[in-house]
Amino acid sequence: MGTFRTILVLLLMVTALPAHSQKRNKYKQLNLQGFDDRRYHFGFALGVNSANSYINPNLNTAFSDSLLSLSTGSAAGFNLGIVTQLKLVNNLALRFVPTLTFQERLLNYEFYSSDGFNNVQSYEKRIESVFIDFPLHFKYRSDRINNFAVYVLFGGKYSLDVATQKDVRNVLLEELIVKLRQHDFAGEVGGGFDFFLPYFKFGIELKLSVGIPNMLIQDNTIFSNPIESLRTRTFMISFTFEG
Repeated sequence: MGTFRTILVLLLMVTALPAHSQKRNKYKQLNLQGFDDRRYHFGFALGVNSANSYINPNLNTAFSDSLLSLSTGSAAGFNLGIVTQLKLVNNLALRFVPTLTFQERLLNYEFYSSDGFNNVQSYEKRIESVFIDFPLHFKYRSDRINNFAVYVLFGGKYSLDVATQKDVRNVLLEELIVKLRQHDFAGEVGGGFDFFLPYFKFGIELKLSVGIPNMLIQDNTIFSNPIESLRTRTFMISFTFEG
């Protein structure tokens, strides 16, 4: 909810700021005055992410009687991308930011033990992924307020997991992994702030990515069987440098 509230605030700011910016720009020296006249420009992005999952439990399995709880957790990762932006009309641009993203997701299980004393056994399964993301976004930005602007963006992306473990053989209980598919598609929404510095534009961007397909590979292990479907969810904070 916090993420959506932040995005809503950014949207309201984008709507309200153009009228104020026209008046204030008369009195300040602008950096990068010709920046918005360019048809396209490039840059790079560095950031961190927090990856998590949406899961639907499968209650009709051989393990449903012994499963006590199943929950998801998030872990931190980082991302590095190349920014390409094409100006469509004033205040509206198309952005393509291919990104290398390191992500980690957590699944926490509690099972009743099979010793007949209802003891509880806990397991934490980490799902590590290295995605190459190919996102395409529409960016709507406010007019400049001196050397500052705010924007919102929306779009989608295709992701390829280049470190997929889909072909790993699950044999030993202690080494069992939860396998995910290699290809993912997601919708994305976010917003941020642009700061026009003397030699480049610096930006801070917040973005939420929600996966669309079921990523789970059902190989009928004690850890995959209690899950009906699993979709990805990632929150990103990026710092952009554009010239």
